Amino acid sequence: MKTIYLVRHASAAGQPVESPLTEQGRKQALALVDFFKQKEIDIIYSSPFKRAIDTIRPLSDSRGISVQQDERLGERVLSTVNLEDWRDKLKQSFEDFELVFEGGESHSTAMNRAKSLLEDVLCSEHDHILLVSHGNMTTLLMRYFNESFGYDCLMEMTNPDVFELVVSSEKTMLNRIWDDRI
Repeated sequence: MKTIYLVRHASAAGQPVESPLTEQGRKQALALVDFFKQKEIDIIYSSPFKRAIDTIRPLSDSRGISVQQDERLGERVLSTVNLEDWRDKLKQSFEDFELVFEGGESHSTAMNRAKSLLEDVLCSEHDHILLVSHGNMTTLLMRYFNESFGYDCLMEMTNPDVFELVVSSEKTMLNRIWDDRI
């Protein structure tokens, strides 16, 4: 049996790769240390985006677990063009997984990244795995186990957010466990 924690990053100052956490986001990152206090963690993988790394650094430091950066956890790029109606475009991309906007990545391509990562961690020697990513990618990671996860799930997520996946040969249980403490 494996337990996988999916963590969406804390509040950030923007969407670019180098965007830092806000002051609130830094407090949220510290709150994750206490939140995970009673939970076993063997390994931590994170998106290489600054906001993801900064979200999990206090926890990794407190546990003495180095963060393994993995490009597959990076956020899906909707488009490299500024789309004023980006929410509508994002919703459309959940309805058509092959849809690609200029400079962007389709959901199908991003889903393949999610699938590749999950297959690797499910076959690994580690039983308690923490994955830090972004809203869209976290939704796709959950969708791997339950196809009902989509646009509405993404829009309901908070920063940060935490989901627990318990995977056994009999079944998979997926629950939101974050308590919105900050």
